[in-house]
Amino acid sequence: MINEWDLTQTNQSRILNNKPTVAVLGASAIEAHNYHLPEGQDFLHTEALVKRVTKIAWEKTKSVICLPTLPYGVDCNLMEFPLTIHVKQSTLDLMISEIITSLNHHGIKKILLINGHGGNDFSPLIRQIQSDLDVHVFWCNMYEVGKDEHTNIFENMDDHAGELETSIALALFPELVELEKANSGDYRNFRFDALEKGWIKTSRNFSKLNDYCCNADPSLSTAAKGEEYLQLISRRISNFLVELAEAEVDEYFPHQSKIEPKLLFSFCK
Repeated sequence: MINEWDLTQTNQSRILNNKPTVAVLGASAIEAHNYHLPEGQDFLHTEALVKRVTKIAWEKTKSVICLPTLPYGVDCNLMEFPLTIHVKQSTLDLMISEIITSLNHHGIKKILLINGHGGNDFSPLIRQIQSDLDVHVFWCNMYEVGKDEHTNIFENMDDHAGELETSIALALFPELVELEKANSGDYRNFRFDALEKGWIKTSRNFSKLNDYCCNADPSLSTAAKGEEYLQLISRRISNFLVELAEAEVDEYFPHQSKIEPKLLFSFCK
C-alpha cells in the first residue's frame, strides 16, 4: 500500500493529482538517553509523530504531505556521551531553509516544523525565512503541545529521559527499551537560585549533571501513559494541520482579517 501522505512513498502522478499545499517536517537528534533508551529516541518518536499526524490530517484533507524527519540536531552539550552526533544550529537552519526554499518553488507555502529535541531552536530561523520568502512557517515542540495535561497523565513533571520520554518509547518501540538498566535520574542542581527558578538561563552541560545523561526519573513510565500523551498531541496537531490546509491565505494571514476589540472601557465623570 502506498501512503500518499508520505513523500518517500508517493510518486509524481499521485503528487500531481493531490496537489499538496501543506508540508510537515520533523527535526530531532541522535544522543544518549540514560542507559535504557535508544540513541535514536528523539528521531524515532519525532518520525512516528510526524507520520501519525499527517496520516490523520490527510484522511480529512488530501492536501497534506510529510517529509523525512531530519535525524541530527544541536547536541554540543552532550558530546561527552558516546556517539552523540552534534550539528550546529546554523547548519541545521541552513538545511531547513534549503528544504523550505524547495517547497516554496513547488508551490507549497504552508509548512509545519515538528521539533522532537529540546536542544533545537527554530524561532530566529522562521522569523528570517518569513522575511525572505513568501511562505508561512509554523513550529511546535512535541513536549509542549500537551504541557497543560502533563500532570493529568504523568506522575512527574520531568525532563530528559524521564517518565514522559520513556513512556512514549514504551508505546512506540518497546523492544528498544531496557528499563532495568535505567538510573534514578538524580542529578546536580544549579548552585544559583535564579538558575533553578529559571529567570536567569544558561546552557546545561549534561556531563556535569551526572554520569548517565538523564535528569528525570523513568521508573513510573508505562506504555499506556505514552499512548495517552501521543493521542492527545496527535489530535491537537492534526486538527491544526486541517485548519491550516483549509485556511485561505490573504494579506493578514495567519492573523484575523479584522481587529477584535479586547476590552471596552467606560469612563465616568
